[in-house]
Amino acid sequence: MTDQPSAATPMNAAAIPMNRVSAATPINAAPPQPVAGVPGKKILSIDLGRTSTKTCISRESNNVTFVSANVKEMSMEQVRGGVFEARATDPLMDLWLEYQGNGYAVGQLAADFGANLGVGQSKVESALIKVLACAGYFKLKDEISVVLGLPYLSQEQFEKEKAQLISQLSGPHVMNFRGESVPLNINKVWVMPEGYGSLLWCEAQPKRGTAMPDFTKVSVAIVDIGHQTTDCLMIDNFRFARGASKSEDFGMSKFYELVAAEIEGADSQSLSLIAAVNRIKGDRFYRPRGASKPTNLDDFLPNLIEMFSREICNRVLAWLPERVTDVILTGGGGEFFWEDVQRLLKEAKINAHLASPSRQANALGQYIYGEAQLSNARART
Repeated sequence: MTDQPSAATPMNAAAIPMNRVSAATPINAAPPQPVAGVPGKKILSIDLGRTSTKTCISRESNNVTFVSANVKEMSMEQVRGGVFEARATDPLMDLWLEYQGNGYAVGQLAADFGANLGVGQSKVESALIKVLACAGYFKLKDEISVVLGLPYLSQEQFEKEKAQLISQLSGPHVMNFRGESVPLNINKVWVMPEGYGSLLWCEAQPKRGTAMPDFTKVSVAIVDIGHQTTDCLMIDNFRFARGASKSEDFGMSKFYELVAAEIEGADSQSLSLIAAVNRIKGDRFYRPRGASKPTNLDDFLPNLIEMFSREICNRVLAWLPERVTDVILTGGGGEFFWEDVQRLLKEAKINAHLASPSRQANALGQYIYGEAQLSNARART
């Protein structure tokens, strides 16, 4: 993390359950307003996903917002061009801002202008613009704290990218968000390994029966199957085992490439293709631009899912430390491949758990961490 807590503020302070939440997870309702957490403190949690940015300003699971990860730098004249609509549009479909003399389209608007998801790039790239866009969407201004995650490809790279991210974000910023001047002062930035937020979120939930163990007392692995990476974190009694943890450059993007290879003219980074893959069976149709009729993905998707699940499980078992008893699957891929992967892990006598809601868990757990750190700071003053 950005700050190493003292012995008086152990990491698992972030796991103390506070306000219980429901399991309902409607996506992208009206922008929620900041709610009471730590009095007077505004916390913005951002999971920098490669398909979508997941962001929240509370620990309410139904208030996590999804923003497509596309970002495009444009002229200010271009980003201001949508002001002729007769009435207010959904901000998520028309996210744009101006910062230090440059214009930026974010999310679906950027995709409309040809921006892809940036697969293969460091998540530090465009992170500042995504943070500013999320702050603008939630109507945050003035003093805020930010919590984010980065892949743990190696300790050296994680520390380097963490320092870059903190340097970019910290301090005062003034942007024009959709025509309105917004001053921000980011006074605290915490960066944690991707996937760790899901552990905090799972530990903060009510325990029902014996389904979920006390994660503060067991050796648990977190497997966050994202778009660009699969993040494998080893946690011993809530201690992050740096030497046994790693992120691998293997994720859902490889799966979407397999799907696209089955369809003439398909683009593996197409938001429409990704949406079609994630729809329910019987409703998975995708028509690439220029095609005369859509392709039914169900004709070949089940075989690809089974094959890819085995590949994921083989990689996880090859990495999994011997002392691990439980695995938490999380991320969009964790949910998508849950049925097959948990069956394969069960065959290996590993207890598998799915973070719920899986795609939102990292952002929610990161928020809980920020909340706990600010509470600890207040208690020390």
